[in-house]
Amino acid sequence: MAEKMLKFISQSKAMPDKRKAKDRVADFGEIYADFNLQEAESQASRCSQCGVPFCQVNCPLHNNIPDWLMLTAENRMQEAYELSSATNTFPEICGRICPQDRLCEGNCVIEKGFESVTIGAVEKYITETAFEEGWVEPIKVTGERDQSVGIIGAGPAGLAAADILRRKGYQVVVYDRYDRVGGLLIYGIPGFKLEKEIVERRAELLEKGGIQFQLNCEIGRDVTFEELQARHDAVLIATGVYKARDIKLPGIGLNGVVPALDYLTASNRKSLGDNVADFENGLLNAAGKNVVVIGGGDTAMDCVRTAIRQEAKSVTCLYRRDRANMPGSQREVENAEEEGVNFQWLSAPHALLGDNDVRGVRARRIHLGQPDETGRQVPQIIDGSDFDIDADLVIKALGFDPEELPAMFEQKDLAVSRWGTVQIDWKTMMTQIPGVFAAGDIVRGASLVVWGIRDGRDAAEQIDAFIQAELRGETRQAS
Repeated sequence: MAEKMLKFISQSKAMPDKRKAKDRVADFGEIYADFNLQEAESQASRCSQCGVPFCQVNCPLHNNIPDWLMLTAENRMQEAYELSSATNTFPEICGRICPQDRLCEGNCVIEKGFESVTIGAVEKYITETAFEEGWVEPIKVTGERDQSVGIIGAGPAGLAAADILRRKGYQVVVYDRYDRVGGLLIYGIPGFKLEKEIVERRAELLEKGGIQFQLNCEIGRDVTFEELQARHDAVLIATGVYKARDIKLPGIGLNGVVPALDYLTASNRKSLGDNVADFENGLLNAAGKNVVVIGGGDTAMDCVRTAIRQEAKSVTCLYRRDRANMPGSQREVENAEEEGVNFQWLSAPHALLGDNDVRGVRARRIHLGQPDETGRQVPQIIDGSDFDIDADLVIKALGFDPEELPAMFEQKDLAVSRWGTVQIDWKTMMTQIPGVFAAGDIVRGASLVVWGIRDGRDAAEQIDAFIQAELRGETRQAS
């Protein structure tokens, strides 16, 4: 190990080659190239193999990162893939879209002075090598079980749970109201971060492994919740959160003011070859328009970079805090700046201007005051600091809230928190309805894909424990 590792002193950090901004804004292809074997080995060898691996501790999945970095440095690629996939259901997706600068890489112990190990790009290389070599195979079940599980939602949490449960031999049916498998991965994340072929490739593997998908199927409309419970021995709610948060402003109801997810879904559907009426009629198309995106998270970054690729006349991101306090990935901010996005830091919308159609945003400058109980500085408006920004399209990227699931499912016993998320016992992942579990954003609120995968895997283990206890006649009580 000493010969192969600890090269961070002599070997500089490197990222895969990134396409030039003027080239990459012309399409929705991923912007980073793949490492080759020599590059992956070289970057993996920078790992210090520290005694307390903070990269692993701060990964929601607790991926065994130091070990698969060492295996990569030693060119033991199949072992590296097996170790990587042991804790991560979708390493090819996390390697692309996880905000490594806030998680594993941001907590690398050699980060200070030497820069972190390039973990995400190595993870992507490991998995793409595994696909090329044929090491990634459909689920093989050694013993089929009679019991079945119904999963509501084909997003990261639902798919991760489906994978684990199917490997245990359960009959798994995933229900989703959309027409493709992937949820947020397909319709919410642009192709320049995650090309759709990557999601479709994984969905095909899951289906070949015996997982059944019932698409264009909305629970509460096409199938009642009671029918779902009657069909299955356990049910997992993994619907995610899609209801856009709004903002109270004069002019918020003007034409041309749209939620972020509507805008991103239209763009992704168009890229997938669908006929999208609101894209064709211009409502959800940024071409030739002055675009203002309100918000500072990763969804806002997806919107501004999508608008650039749709050949907007101008693209401005309006965020009430400064760059250092931005919740989105700093890497994404850098990419957006390179592509021509104008960031108006410390600025908040005051009113939307226009008669019927939006024509501008009136904003005010912000000063960050004293920290509140959360430790974040409180934004304070600077009097007399109003300024106007031309806008033909205003995109609200303010986060997401859960939909009214108890009403949708007609389940008054489905308890929710004051934020509208489904309440569960975190030890068992079960709701107050026996045999009904919940995982992912619908429980924790809008979060990262990697947390959805973690929750889905945890829920699958708890569902297995519940079903096995029922078979033994040991009833596990709901919380």
